[in-house]
Amino acid sequence: MQKNKFTVTAALPYANGPLHLGHVAGVYLPADIFVRFLRMNNHDVAFICGSDENGAAITLRAKKEGITPQEIVDKYHKIIGDSFKNFDISFDIFHRTSLPLHHETSQDFFKVLHANGSFTQETSEQYYDEEFKQFLADRYITGECPKCHSAGAYGDQCEKCGSSLSPLELINPVSTLSGKTPVLKQTSHWYLPMERHETWLKEWIQKGTLNGVQQHDPKKWRNQVLGQCMSWIDGGLHSRAMTRDLDWGVKVPLPDSEGKVLYVWLDAPIGYISATKQWAQDNGKNWEDYWKGDRKLVHFIGKDNIVFHAIIFPILLKAHGDLILPDNVPAYEFLNLEGEKFSTSRNWAVWLHEYIESYPDKVDELKYVLSSIAPESKDSEFTWKEYQARVNNELADILGNFVNRALVLTQKYYEGKVPTLGSLTAEDEQVLAEMKAIPAKISQLLYDYKLREAQAEAMNLARLGNKYLAENEPWKLVKENPARVETIMNIALQITANLSIVLQPFLPRTAKKIGEFLNFESNSWENAGKSDLLATGHATNKPEILFTKIEDTMIEAELEKLKNANSTSSAVAFPAQKPAASFDDFTKMDIRLGTILEAGKVEKADKLLKLLVDTGIDKRTIVSGIAAHYKPEEVVGKTVAVLLNLEPRKIRGVESQGMILMAENDKGELSFMVPEKGFGAGFEIR
Repeated sequence: MQKNKFTVTAALPYANGPLHLGHVAGVYLPADIFVRFLRMNNHDVAFICGSDENGAAITLRAKKEGITPQEIVDKYHKIIGDSFKNFDISFDIFHRTSLPLHHETSQDFFKVLHANGSFTQETSEQYYDEEFKQFLADRYITGECPKCHSAGAYGDQCEKCGSSLSPLELINPVSTLSGKTPVLKQTSHWYLPMERHETWLKEWIQKGTLNGVQQHDPKKWRNQVLGQCMSWIDGGLHSRAMTRDLDWGVKVPLPDSEGKVLYVWLDAPIGYISATKQWAQDNGKNWEDYWKGDRKLVHFIGKDNIVFHAIIFPILLKAHGDLILPDNVPAYEFLNLEGEKFSTSRNWAVWLHEYIESYPDKVDELKYVLSSIAPESKDSEFTWKEYQARVNNELADILGNFVNRALVLTQKYYEGKVPTLGSLTAEDEQVLAEMKAIPAKISQLLYDYKLREAQAEAMNLARLGNKYLAENEPWKLVKENPARVETIMNIALQITANLSIVLQPFLPRTAKKIGEFLNFESNSWENAGKSDLLATGHATNKPEILFTKIEDTMIEAELEKLKNANSTSSAVAFPAQKPAASFDDFTKMDIRLGTILEAGKVEKADKLLKLLVDTGIDKRTIVSGIAAHYKPEEVVGKTVAVLLNLEPRKIRGVESQGMILMAENDKGELSFMVPEKGFGAGFEIR
């Protein structure tokens, strides 16, 4: 059978901070498992990644730390790269988008699209910070999300509801540089008119066909990927700027483009191509073989990157004219930590490099737990207690116990040599049939991108062996029926040899150890399921304990570390003080107490309440994004702080004539600022 060829990419991590377990569980570990499996099946595969070193996020981090963007990317590229290496992530290359080859590749790509007429050049109004004298990239602007009405949404995305945004959609935008309201100023950019591509995209995503030719199997695409893509397309695609006014990034390679760089979501996915070019140059290969022709392109990503990999990048690839489109985009949901979202600002995270430094011999333990709880179809949660339970009850008590028993008894009864396989009972034949069937089940699950279930099937082989030994009790039969025990132990050792094969994609260090215990090595999936991997008389080695149990002290220490990191970081997690405002600026704001007279939900808006507020001077309608925190009946009668002279704005068809001022904590919870007794509607706040 002809083997498919694969180019597998893992989302380029931003080089503005280290990796936490959420990143690992949702992108890099599943990608590595899939690639290891492909290699064992002799597929021609290239596994591509690199650090994303351009864009506003880098410059923001540099400003925060008071160093240059180059120093930032150098620092975090090394931390991230070392983490991947020490966690045994088997990239063929881990490249960088700050390198000249990437800049050249991105500029050449841009010029091809420009020559093809794929862009439009438009002049529009964009936000400009007058104090810093610069146009503001998406991430330099924050404000209220127009969809979920959470504060702190960025100009390109709301991280609370996941909506993709444009800066002009933000309510009450603020520059992250000066802390002031930016002004609109004209600038010219190159846009990708995505609306031109709606027809073929819809056919390609829903049916997997392009110009009537089958390109991929949509049944293998995850529901959240199909759903998010179709939501975008059904809502109508719009032109999106492909360049930015920045001084850090890939320069636009056209005349009259001074001070403009490529949009990071144009240059970042091209990083997969530039990394492939570098790898091909280093290994005497042709990069085009991995991006053209009969080949499957697979992007492992997190759910916040779905649109960029399943809509925007495919448009760019097709517009280029001769490059393959993704065969699958297996996107993962989010991993939470001990009941809360990972938060870098509060240091609520388990950092991969810190885990490896603390527990260098427990890499496979973490891999196993993360794969067991992988957020393939919905958000999941990592807890240290579950980590302990899975390591102790599954890895130690099932897998480790079985392997140790099989090898220790072989040493004890047969001087470490594989005994003869005698006549088989019906139970023996059933066990061997199940052993033969498991690798095929794992294969199908992995080809279908169901990696969590696939690992569970691999562990079922250990469960099968453990149960077989426990029920047959060779340690009790050895004196009265030694021939029967030889057969039992032969089968147990064949199961052990099979474990050394099927565990390789998931637990490579463990699989290697088992192979060393057996004095056996096979990297071919074709051998998985065979019952004659170890010949009679084959000499095995003395085993060691595969997994030591996790003590309560380790778990308590990790929980205390989280608690302390959160408490110590909370003092510095608050936003920095905004730039000074004049007294005249402050006196322009008319802030008064108001009493809420009526409250009700805004139609088709889960997070909005429509309030009728008595301000003392009038009764006015105010729309407030507090429905997720308060029921309508809970707010009626409350006296609250109101900003009166905010310019009226229509929100979901309702004109809002002011703003309710709220306090927000680090968990995103809102609270009214309730006055003391004796203060009512109309009184001013100064």
